[in-house]
Amino acid sequence: MYPHERSLVDRMRGEPFAIVGVNSDKDRDALKKTIQEEKITWRSFWNGGSTSGPISTRWNVSSWPTIYVLDAEGRIRFKNVRGEKLDAAIDQLVAELKAKAK
Repeated sequence: MYPHERSLVDRMRGEPFAIVGVNSDKDRDALKKTIQEEKITWRSFWNGGSTSGPISTRWNVSSWPTIYVLDAEGRIRFKNVRGEKLDAAIDQLVAELKAKAK
């Protein structure tokens, strides 16, 4: 998903949008290398090297990847949307936020 996430970061530059990643790789040093190689510029938290780490446990994540799309209020509005559906969900929430600001 890294290429799509990078394209979202580029497309949404200047918009009220952020990606936050959670990674469960066991080897933290290898993860740091992957972050550099894949040009991951968004915040990515380490889940303690386990899929049952503290972040995934708190958010009830049971499969990887799990995608939550949150609105400006922090509410989960979409879950496990990918590709065009993910883009549409993000566009919808940004449009809603902009409409509220007017």
